[in-house]
Formats: sequence, C-alpha cells, structure tokens
Amino acid sequence: MITRGEMPLVRRACVLAWGGAAVSWELSSPGRLGPSLATCAAFLLLATGSALHIRRGMTAELRRSREIAGATQRVLLRPLPNRIDGLAVSAAQLSASRGAAVGGDLYEAVATAYGVRLLIGDVRGHGLPALGAAAAVLGSFREAAYDEAALAGVLRRMERSLQRHLRERSLAEHPSAGPAGPQSPVAEEFVTVLLLQIAPDAGVTALNCGHPWPYRLHPPAGAPDPVRPPDGGATLPPLGVLPLPAALAPQPCGTLGPGELLVLHTDGAEDARDRRGRFFPLRRVLDLLAQETAPTPARLVAGVHAALLRHTGGRLSDDVALLVLRNDRAR
Repeated sequence: MITRGEMPLVRRACVLAWGGAAVSWELSSPGRLGPSLATCAAFLLLATGSALHIRRGMTAELRRSREIAGATQRVLLRPLPNRIDGLAVSAAQLSASRGAAVGGDLYEAVATAYGVRLLIGDVRGHGLPALGAAAAVLGSFREAAYDEAALAGVLRRMERSLQRHLRERSLAEHPSAGPAGPQSPVAEEFVTVLLLQIAPDAGVTALNCGHPWPYRLHPPAGAPDPVRPPDGGATLPPLGVLPLPAALAPQPCGTLGPGELLVLHTDGAEDARDRRGRFFPLRRVLDLLAQETAPTPARLVAGVHAALLRHTGGRLSDDVALLVLRNDRAR
C-alpha cells in the first residue's frame, strides 16, 4: 500500500512515464520530424525539471531522516557529562551499519547517594525492536539507579521492564494468544548487562549478566588487567534468557585507585576481525594508549575507535560501545 508521503513521488513517476510514451509516439509518427523534435525537446525539459524536483524531495527526506536518527541517538544514548562525582568520563559508540546513528549497544552513568552507578549493555536483536529493548532497559536504569539502595534492586527493576517490553511486543505480534503471551521470536531477544557501582571510597562492586568484564589501566606503567571479582568472574545469564535468581549479591571487584582508568566495552570490540580473520587486540591497544603521558578517557575512546577502524578497514561486523572513566578524586 502506498503511503501519503510516497504519493508525490508516484505522481512524478507517472508524469515521466507518460512523457516517455508521448516522445516515443511523436518520433514514430511519419512525416512530422520538425514538430516531433520540438515536442521532444519540450518533453525533455519537462522530464529534466521533474527529475530535479524529485531529487530535491529525496534529499530533503534524507535530511529529515538523519535529523530524526540524531534526535533518537541523543535521547537513547544521551551525552554523558565530562565529570561525575570526581570521575572523568567519556563514552561513544560505533555502529556497524553504514550511516546509522543508533545501534544495539547502550550505556549510562549517574551519580547517586549510593555512589556512581554505571551501566553498559548489548541488545541481541536488530532494527527497531532492538531499540525498543534498549530503551526499556535504559529507562528503568535511569529511574532505579536513584531509588534503589541495593544494586540488586536496580537489576531486578531492569529485568521487569525488559519482560514487560517483550510481553507487549509478543501480544502485538500475536494478539490472539491472550494475556499469557505467545511463543514467538521475541523470546530469542535478550540483553547482556554489566552494572557497576563505585563507592565514595573507590570500592568497585558489580553485577554481570553475560557481559564482558571491563579493564583497569594503571598509567603510565603496567599492563591493563580485567576487573573481576576474586572468584574469577562468574556471570549471571543475560536478561531475558532466564529469570534472575532469588539471591542477588553484588560482587566486590577491588578499588579504583587515584589516576587509574576503568574501560567498559561491548563484545564488538574484542570480536572485531581484520581481513585475515584476526581478532582486534583490545588489551594490547589499551596498554599502548596507557603509556601516554596523561591518558584521558576521551583520548582512550578516540584511540580505541581509530585502532578498530584501522584493524577492520572500516567494516565493523558488530556495534562497539566504550565507556571510560578515570578516578580524579583526591587521595
């Protein structure tokens, strides 16, 4: 079915088709070469004007689409402040889709009465449905991070919001199934999530639902090491796969010392490959960047993104999100 916005383009295409048919008829008519040439010239001018008009319309439509995508990006992944409660912060995303402003990755950082709380996640889905799941998780985190005293309460709120979103999508796709919710491809959509809390004493605690662990950098010397709990970093299943267990206890992950940096990332960073199939060496790149005189979160994000694009030749197979912070608090 043709939408209202497509009607002008359809009408212009009909005009061009009619003009082409008329030109063919004029040229095929015997004994009318002079008038036919004049008529053809007139039709060619009409066709040229119509083509230019169509091009201007398509350019304007593309510009509006980019403006809408940019607005969506700013709402879904709003720019983070440069400093949050004594921590320098920088975050950015690279989309695997050429020209896309929004991907399936998500991140957020907020200062609360319980410490700075960080979220990074990755929606396993594609297109607009993936954006809906990301919006559901981000929206619930932005409210629960301030309201819930325990990090486990924040995660449970996020799980309920995602379940509600998936249930509503299922009912929209299969309205005859009733309120119980049907079995549908929505069940295959899930979100990996890493929740971190940095307390006023710089102690780091985490709840990990199937997401890569972050790295801690000790500039200017010392290789980056993964930030994991003492037991080795066991994780929960991603949100949407299985219900959260009844007992949820955040895992201690040490402290973030003065001047140290914490690098949160999605799996698109370490899974990116070059033409020969070699994985992107994220840890080695971070080590090189950490040897700078004064590595900042913004420089780390820009450096990793540049190295990723060089490694893959600009052809990413998955979205990549990075969230980097540095402890600038006094000792």
